[in-house]
Amino acid sequence: MTDLTQTVREIALGQPHSIRVFERFGIDYCCGGRKPLAEACAERRVSAEEVAAALEAAAGTAAPLPVDWSHATLGALIEHIESTHHVYVKTELPRLALLAQKVVNRHGDTQAHLPAMQSLLVLLDDELIHHLGKEEHVLFPYIAKLEGALTSGGAHPDACFGDITHPIAMMTTEHEAAGAMLAEIRRLSDDYTTPVGACPTYHAYYDGLKEFEQDLHQHIHLENNILFPRAIAMEAAGVGVTA
Repeated sequence: MTDLTQTVREIALGQPHSIRVFERFGIDYCCGGRKPLAEACAERRVSAEEVAAALEAAAGTAAPLPVDWSHATLGALIEHIESTHHVYVKTELPRLALLAQKVVNRHGDTQAHLPAMQSLLVLLDDELIHHLGKEEHVLFPYIAKLEGALTSGGAHPDACFGDITHPIAMMTTEHEAAGAMLAEIRRLSDDYTTPVGACPTYHAYYDGLKEFEQDLHQHIHLENNILFPRAIAMEAAGVGVTA
């Protein structure tokens, strides 16, 4: 029986199948994941009982489980985040920008939400590309070196930012900002609902935005809920982790 007082984050971590359910109902399990399930459902105006039933059905499915990254090495998790989610962001944002421009050129004069969405997408692109650079060139290499040093008994790596909680706090804040921008894009688009008679480009644009939001939620979940807490605990404890 699903506990509606349990946070969305706790459910996502304990029941990997739940992520698919949260995506289906548009429930944020990354930045907004610290809310109880009942509260998250109320905010999305969906039935908590329906979501709970879907979670229980997903738990009993025979479909293969997603990879449980909570027990992988941090190095393997970082490699997965960079090769899967970072690459996706860098390739998908330019494609979405082209689609946005085409849709605005065709419909922007009569549909005021489209230019507003395009402006948010430009801002999101700029913020995320800078964000990924800081992770790839500063934070992630430090975490990998920390894990390597602690598992081998080597010297603690030098850091230019004090303890690891400082850059992680910054990355988490930037995650929240990105999530808020996408939430506003979702609101402006009426949950990515295309108007009657919309052209294929319009559909491709909205479908792309929806897929991008789902991928970013998975991306942030891996960092906020798994990578960052484990890295903080590792630095604090001064011991390695098991694969």
